[in-house]
Amino acid sequence: MPSYRPRRAYVPGTPAADPERARAEAARRARGKVRRYCAANRLNRLGTLTYRGAGCHDPHRLRQDVAGFFRSLRSGLGGDPLAYVWVPEWHKTDHGMHVHFAVGRFIARSKIEAAWGRGFVHIKRLSDLPVGSTSLHEARRAAGYLSKYVTKAFDPDDARHLAGLHRYEVGQGFQPKTLRLTGRSSHEVLMGAVEQMGGELPSQSWSSADAEDWQGPPAVWFAWG
Repeated sequence: MPSYRPRRAYVPGTPAADPERARAEAARRARGKVRRYCAANRLNRLGTLTYRGAGCHDPHRLRQDVAGFFRSLRSGLGGDPLAYVWVPEWHKTDHGMHVHFAVGRFIARSKIEAAWGRGFVHIKRLSDLPVGSTSLHEARRAAGYLSKYVTKAFDPDDARHLAGLHRYEVGQGFQPKTLRLTGRSSHEVLMGAVEQMGGELPSQSWSSADAEDWQGPPAVWFAWG
């Protein structure tokens, strides 16, 4: 601790020194959060909401409509909290935006249509995976699709990119919890993580020791499945 408290003045936000890298990091963090949310809640059903007529070109109106959709959907399902994630995407044509979403339970198409009421809907379970795949594998496939749309929302070359708005939204109360493990070595921490994952060894790994240009403290990364 310093022997004195320095006087600090508020400095308003300024453009990033490297905007391209800042966008890439923001997109990476968003993709990671979407993947973890989908996997933790087994969101293995993908749906699409499309507007009829001329479509919707107002991102703020879109958010109001989608918020109303999920409120109506929850009500139609009995009112219990519902885990979901959704991302917007601009049509390739001049039809405005549509919405991609994922849920983790069967919902009758008729209920989705009644809750949306603004156009067309599509919903399917991602079951076209290899034999032996579980709902976790299906959820990871869904997360892969949604992550692609999240990345597109960060494209600065698209004049319609959603600057200043969230690139995705999720049902509150279902965020995966952080579990902190401690140990005297990375191996000891890894073994603790393996135990938490039911004894399964990680399928992917990375170490800062293998990165020649790494400038931070030593770090390791593992992934399962």
